[in-house]
Amino acid sequence: MSEQRLTVVGLGPGNPRLVSREGWSVLETASTVYLRTATHPAVAGLPPDLELVSFDDYYERYPDFSDVYRAIVDRLSSLPPGAVYAVPGDPCVGEATVQGLRQIGLKLQLIPGISFIEPCLAALGLDALDGLVIADAIGLAESHHPSFPPDLGVLVSQLHSPFLAAELKLTLMNQYPEEHPVVLIHRASMPDERIERLVLHEIDRSDSIGDLTSLYISALPVASSFEALQNTVARLRAPDGCPWDREQTHRSLRKHLLEEAYEALTALDEDDLDGLQEELGDLLLQIVLQVQIATEQSDFKMADVVAAIQAKLIRRHPHVFGDLQVTSVDEVLQNWEHFKEQETGSGPLAGVPLSLPALAQAAELQGRASRFGLDWPRVEGVLEKIQEELSEIEAAGNAEARAAEIGDLLFTVVNYARWLEADPEAELRQANQRFRNRFDRMSALSRAQGSRLEDLPPAQMDRLWEAVKEDGL
Repeated sequence: MSEQRLTVVGLGPGNPRLVSREGWSVLETASTVYLRTATHPAVAGLPPDLELVSFDDYYERYPDFSDVYRAIVDRLSSLPPGAVYAVPGDPCVGEATVQGLRQIGLKLQLIPGISFIEPCLAALGLDALDGLVIADAIGLAESHHPSFPPDLGVLVSQLHSPFLAAELKLTLMNQYPEEHPVVLIHRASMPDERIERLVLHEIDRSDSIGDLTSLYISALPVASSFEALQNTVARLRAPDGCPWDREQTHRSLRKHLLEEAYEALTALDEDDLDGLQEELGDLLLQIVLQVQIATEQSDFKMADVVAAIQAKLIRRHPHVFGDLQVTSVDEVLQNWEHFKEQETGSGPLAGVPLSLPALAQAAELQGRASRFGLDWPRVEGVLEKIQEELSEIEAAGNAEARAAEIGDLLFTVVNYARWLEADPEAELRQANQRFRNRFDRMSALSRAQGSRLEDLPPAQMDRLWEAVKEDGL
């Protein structure tokens, strides 16, 4: 690290009266003060004989904030020892230039100031230790999803324009209802401080948004965070928790994990979005339970699970998070298999779970083999193979051979479904349900006619079947 080169003074939230005594002492004895921006209201109250050099022109000169801050850091690093640099708020709260100066190893003397946080808390009547997240509007607007749980209040800084507010609300509405109540705090600490209460989707319509605007987002009214669910499950597993939950193991929960997965699939097949929401919650509960058991046994924690899948997604999507260029979905899938082989050192089909239902397993095996070039060139070849398998069933000499040929036929039919871009597992489930509905309807109709279904002659049963089909079942 080099010798001390720069003193950085925090100018507070805006009102010149809130500049600290130490900060004021440094400013009074300086001859020249460099300012990130002269538009901060505290600048107007600085000692009148100071020479002020601002970097406001950099905001016009460079295309984005990162370039602006990089240029400011470059300029500051060339100043002689003892120079004074003044920034809005506190140097350690949301000040990118100070972070940049630290990264290049410049030794700094930091003079703290009141940040935007304290006057906002005073205006809102909040205590930060009750649970408060601090976030930056620009970083949030550039994200696809908020990086904090909805069970905590959130104070968002630097909401400097309606355009930024419009971008920000799109990110926030991925987590909060559009009618969720929020508060805009304008010019906190200033004589004309103003509180504006509105709902989330309206924030970009405010006429008062400016450089000193912050946003407060209240917590959702019910526990909704992933962390809250983890805490509930841990409580159920605690010594004074639920006896049933406490006695569960990885293996005892296996059947429940499978059942919940199939119930979610059923909701998908039926386009039942309310049911899907509920079933995904039940499935998530099984995942959290499994991880809680692993946590208690010191095997792994939820952070390990999330970190591993996060790293895998980024690693296997270099066309999104890196420089790799792709031109098609097929190329993406080929790359995925290639990366997986490199990571695991196993064959291309090793990742297909043996516990998958047979139809789904066949479809996955065939899809992966196709991506490696093993496939018919035309769909007609699959149809010819189906006819060939039917002939081989007829020609089989014993029950064991016929059973093997039936397996080959089913495998080929799955391949035909893949060519038609149909999911054989899902389509068979739907066919099963159609059969169930039709058969139950036939039974009901036969009872209404004073007969039992099993007593009907084949011809009458066929007519009843066709009638049920014509009813749309």
